[in-house]
Amino acid sequence: MRILIATVQVPFIRGGAEIHAEGLRDALREAGHETEILTIPFKWYPPEKILDHVLACRLIDVSEVAGTRVDRVIGLRFPAYLIPHPNKVLWILHQHRTAYDLWDHALSDLVYYPNGSQVRDAIEHADRKLIPEARAVFANSRNVAQRLKRFCDIESTPLYHPPPNAERFYTSDAEDYLFFPSRLCIPKRQELALEALALTRNPVRLVFAGTSDHADYDDKLQSLARKLKVQKRAEWLGGISEDEKHSRYACALAIVYPPVDEDYGYVTLEAMLASKPVITCRDSGGPLEFVVDQTTGLITDPAPEALAAAFDFIWENRAEAKAWGDAGRDRYESLNLSWANVIQKLLA
Repeated sequence: MRILIATVQVPFIRGGAEIHAEGLRDALREAGHETEILTIPFKWYPPEKILDHVLACRLIDVSEVAGTRVDRVIGLRFPAYLIPHPNKVLWILHQHRTAYDLWDHALSDLVYYPNGSQVRDAIEHADRKLIPEARAVFANSRNVAQRLKRFCDIESTPLYHPPPNAERFYTSDAEDYLFFPSRLCIPKRQELALEALALTRNPVRLVFAGTSDHADYDDKLQSLARKLKVQKRAEWLGGISEDEKHSRYACALAIVYPPVDEDYGYVTLEAMLASKPVITCRDSGGPLEFVVDQTTGLITDPAPEALAAAFDFIWENRAEAKAWGDAGRDRYESLNLSWANVIQKLLA
C-alpha cells in the first residue's frame, strides 16, 4: 500500500509526537508499505491562525500523487487529521488541548484572547463534524480516548505502541540518583521536582536529561535550583545520546515523571523496560495507565511535599524499589506491545 501519515510540527521543536510518527513510518516500511510523513507546520497564535490551518488542511488533496493513488491516510495530530481522504483512519495523539481539557488551566493561552472562545467553538465544531469522516478512530491512549468522548462524544479505541528502540533497554545495579528524562518545559513539571528535592530528608540526587523548548527555560530551572539551594544535588545533562540515555535508565534508582495530564508518555514504558520503578502524580494522565501504586512505582499528589516523600521512600527502601522495577518489567511484557499489532489495526 501507499500510505501517508498526516501530522503537524512546530518548526525546531522535536518531541514524542515526532518520534511517534517516525516509528510508525519505519514500522510500515518494514512491513513492505511505501510510506511518507506529511508534516504541516503549525502556529497557534494569534488564535485565528489555528482556523487558517484547519482550512488549509481541508483544502489539501492527497487522494493521489503524480497520478498514483494514495491507498491510506493515517491522521495523527490536529489539524492534519482533518485532511480529507476516502480511505482515512485516525490514530489521535491528542486534540488541540487548550480548546478542551486545558481551556481554563494554568497552561492555557487561548482563553486569554478576545476571540479565544469563538476559536475554541470552531475547533470543537470541526472535530465533532470531521473526525467521524474516518473509517476508524483510534487514540494514543485510554486518556486521549476519554477526552475525545468527554468533549466531543466521539468513540475511539485506545491503541498502544512500544517506545523507540525498546529492545535496547537493559538494567543494571542502581546508583545514587533518580532520573528525570524529558523535554524541559512547564507541562513536564521539572519545577515541581526541584521544589520536592528541596524538601527531602535525604541527600537525594536528581539527574535531568533533555533540552528546553524555549531558550531561557533551562536557565530558569537552574536559577530555581540555586534559589532552593539544591544546585549541588540537581544535575543537568541537556541532550544526550541514545546510548547514554539507556545507561542512565539502567543505573538509576528510580525514574521521576510527574507531567500534567500526559497523553501517553514514553518515559513510563522506558522505565519499565529498564526494570526501574516510576514516581508519578495522580493528575499525570497517561503514566497512570501503566504505573501501579506501590507495585511498580509510586503515585503521589502533585505537591512538593508528597513528591519529596516519594523521593525519600525510594532512597531509603532500595530493595523494595528494585522489586517494583522488576514488577514493572513483568507488567510491560504482559502488555504485548508491538508495531505489528498497531499496523494490523490501522490497515484493517
